[in-house]
Amino acid sequence: MAIKLKKSYKFALRSSLVITILITLVFIGFHMDVDHIDWSHTLLFALICFGICFAIIQIRVERFIYRRIKRIYDDVSLLESSSFSSKPVTTDMRTLVQEIEKFAEGKKIEIDTLKIREEYRKDFLGNVSHELKTPLFTVQGYILTLLDGAMKDKKLRKKYLQRANKGVERLIYIVKDLDLITKLEAGELKLEREDFDIIELIQNTFDLLEMKAARKEISLTFDMEYPNPVYVNGDKEKIQQVISNLLVNSIKYGLPKGTTEVSVENLIKNKVIVRVTDNGGGIPKQHIPRLFERFYRVDQSGSRAEGGSGLGLSIVKHIVEGHGEKIYVESEVDVGSEFSFTLEKAKAPVSVAEKTSNKEE
Repeated sequence: MAIKLKKSYKFALRSSLVITILITLVFIGFHMDVDHIDWSHTLLFALICFGICFAIIQIRVERFIYRRIKRIYDDVSLLESSSFSSKPVTTDMRTLVQEIEKFAEGKKIEIDTLKIREEYRKDFLGNVSHELKTPLFTVQGYILTLLDGAMKDKKLRKKYLQRANKGVERLIYIVKDLDLITKLEAGELKLEREDFDIIELIQNTFDLLEMKAARKEISLTFDMEYPNPVYVNGDKEKIQQVISNLLVNSIKYGLPKGTTEVSVENLIKNKVIVRVTDNGGGIPKQHIPRLFERFYRVDQSGSRAEGGSGLGLSIVKHIVEGHGEKIYVESEVDVGSEFSFTLEKAKAPVSVAEKTSNKEE
């Protein structure tokens, strides 16, 4: 769609005025030897000169400058991201220069953003290939060993098949996390919000991770007793995943015989804050801003001894922000770390509220 041309006569008027003044001064200079200068003729000359100059300049400028600029506008407006398509082309030079500068600045920002995304894409592909490579090569190694003759030994066959199965499980775990985070970032994963007891949900997560924590002799506990339920609103399954990921991280990087403590506190009138605190090794300050990036690891040595997909904290951040809430992290080396996130409060069901009231009576 062609863009409308908005005419402006400022440039032609100013240029014509300057030319007219100069020519008129020259005209007067040539008639200085005459005893009497006819000022009426001089004024008429100036007016005629101004009119001719204005017409020529305006016509020439519109034909050879603005029409060509308008073509550029028309071509640029084909870009969906262009803001030109909603604005008329002006023939005012100052306004035109401002519009072009604004457009150029916008495009520069877009180009810089694309460069950042390109770097991010390269890092992402490199990280994905690195994460998938280890379990794939592990599985391949065990299978090749079996094919080379180890299959005949029943004990060795079972042992290698079990190890290969663990490698496949890790691959499935990584792929599932990748699928989940892709849906979260694309906004395709809908939250099924409901009111639920966050204390009960945390206790259930403790029970699920009890054996994992026991292997490192880490104690999972509340900061205090919660005799009454604390009701919040959110996607129960996704919030459990948030708590589970935070607890798993705490167990992975916590010190043996340590403690991971969870607390639920009132923040403001309609919010609660859930805190997951451990007494592990802590996180150096320079790593904290990047903790929630995909595949980012504090340990840059490349070791994958602790396993995991490297997506846990990134998933946590997306789920919490998907609820319209915030997540925070505080950590000190050799002291421990605390991850916390907010949730919207919910009213207790009527039956529960009545039972609580009867107990108090």
